[in-house]
Amino acid sequence: MIEIFNPGWLAIIVDNGRYGYGDIGVPPSSALDNFAYSTLNYLTGNHTDSPVMEVMGRGFAIMFDVDITCAITGAKVSAYINDVPLKSWTSFKATKGSILRVKEVTEGLRYYVGFSGDMVLEKAIESFSTNLECRFGGYKGRPLMKGDIIEFNNVRIEEENAVAERYIPSMNPPHLLRITEGPEIGHFTPNSLKDFLKNHSENTYSVSTKLNRTGIRLEGKPLLFREKVDKSIISEGILPGTIQIPGDGQPIIMLYERSVGGYARIATVARIDIDMLAHLKPKDKVLFQMLGIEQAETLWVKKKRKYLMTYFG
Repeated sequence: MIEIFNPGWLAIIVDNGRYGYGDIGVPPSSALDNFAYSTLNYLTGNHTDSPVMEVMGRGFAIMFDVDITCAITGAKVSAYINDVPLKSWTSFKATKGSILRVKEVTEGLRYYVGFSGDMVLEKAIESFSTNLECRFGGYKGRPLMKGDIIEFNNVRIEEENAVAERYIPSMNPPHLLRITEGPEIGHFTPNSLKDFLKNHSENTYSVSTKLNRTGIRLEGKPLLFREKVDKSIISEGILPGTIQIPGDGQPIIMLYERSVGGYARIATVARIDIDMLAHLKPKDKVLFQMLGIEQAETLWVKKKRKYLMTYFG
């Protein structure tokens, strides 16, 4: 088992999400950085849909009551097992009685902690992921707290492994987010659209302090609606990465905790850059670049090949 000594700012259980229930308002609630999540399960020898911990903030600490293999992916961190420094994106052996501590987050925002064993948890709607708003899934439907204990089955020691530096994505700002057109892109004035896009100007947005797993609010030059165009729409389905524009003209990038939205959808973040949304921090600079659908698909295929090289190359 492991015991939570310090959950950091926020620590929850996630997996690859619950899909197929958007029509009844149930969002995916999946790990926000899918590459980090998938790689973590690879490093610890787990199934591709195994639950892991998604953590924000320094100070995270756990004690092991079993010999087990562990790894940390996602945001780069300064971490130690007892007093021995560890490297992100590298698996390591934790022995019974040892303590894992994360002292600082040096690049990115969210990091993922996984183990070579099966957490003893119950699925909710076919997933282990925590839905914080509805309070189900994960560990008792809530964030992890000091004193929580998680039991394991099928514990084993895996061969230590590491991801080559060239395959680890940069998480430092400014963040260039490539996007495709949204259904309501025509609701905005041509000049606003030019200012919105990097390939027309050097206009940037800043990440506000209003961010969570539901969405990321940006601050910058407001987008202007065309005359006689409604600033809201009848609520319709949205995907992770949908960029909505409320009445104040400031973009909101939706993440994995909503299945419908009622604001104009100017664009959607291309799949190639979706994982980066997990690492946008307050005050980070964000730029947008428009892609065509075929171009976005081509880039994603190339990135998937790079993912395969991470695991098998």
